[in-house]
Amino acid sequence: MQPLRHLGLPNLANAFQKLTFNFFKIHITMLKSLKLFLLPLVAMAALIIACNKTDDTTTATVDEAIDQSLYSIQERGGLGTYGCYELVFPVTITLPDSSTVEVNSYDELKTALRTWFEANGTPQQNHNGHNHHNNHNHVRPNINFVFPISVISQDGAVITVATVAELEALRVECGGSTFGNHGWQGHGNHGLSCFDLVFPITIQFPDSTTAEATDRQNMRNLIHTWRENNPGVTGRPQIVFPITVQNCIS
Repeated sequence: MQPLRHLGLPNLANAFQKLTFNFFKIHITMLKSLKLFLLPLVAMAALIIACNKTDDTTTATVDEAIDQSLYSIQERGGLGTYGCYELVFPVTITLPDSSTVEVNSYDELKTALRTWFEANGTPQQNHNGHNHHNNHNHVRPNINFVFPISVISQDGAVITVATVAELEALRVECGGSTFGNHGWQGHGNHGLSCFDLVFPITIQFPDSTTAEATDRQNMRNLIHTWRENNPGVTGRPQIVFPITVQNCIS
């Protein structure tokens, strides 16, 4: 190799240009190799994150649908802890596909809703399986009572509700309910009922006759039979106090 001082200026420039070209060629080759090595790892990490996110979102969506359903049917009539009336079980509800299920408590109602939503999906999921978990404009599930139902007022009156309009009228009468201060989020974990009757209890009818109810279903049957036999009599059956109740149910 000739000493640098014996190289002409053009030869020196050519040598530097070749050295620079070779350096960048090696650098680009290394980057390509590194990219090919990292690409599968990045793809695998993204897949794992996506799978975990999908599982969490699906579970949360079912819970949201249950909360919205419970909130909707209670708020509609001013029922439960935040309202003025207690729902008398058993009740039959209509699910979004028009099928029905009879439940004997709020716990059974929550179980029935979870079973249905897990099998059929929720309003937050479209037909492509995409989830709108972060969209706060949720569509409430279409859950309704099969009428008639019975509720108990704060003064112990047993009220038979025959239509949606009558249920909504109870909410208007309730007036001071606190549903306006509580949203649907987490409603299934809050107190759904202020009290639960301990049977047997005595029912007094508007004609002053009485009957003993051994359970919720028996109480509903007694009231229904009395109304059928006394169609022209006004007034509401009353629970005869004192009674025994259990604490609020969560």
